[in-house]
Amino acid sequence: MPLPTKTWKTRPAYYVLLEILNKKGDMPETDLFNALQGEFEDLGYKDFVDLLLRLEVAGKIRTTSLSRGKKRVELVTH
Repeated sequence: MPLPTKTWKTRPAYYVLLEILNKKGDMPETDLFNALQGEFEDLGYKDFVDLLLRLEVAGKIRTTSLSRGKKRVELVTH
């Protein structure tokens, strides 16, 4: 019985996230998560939030609260 092969992604998740924001502009957190899940099926919401936090601390993105439980993610340009 052959073992399932799992290949490594050629681009890391943070790079794809920044690429999506660069192409589409500011977007709600849920839309960004759905777009990123198209590329990384095994990405969980907790991992996504951790990724957002790391990018925000690094100064690459900014998140703002829209309404209760909704956030907007935007790319920071210097």
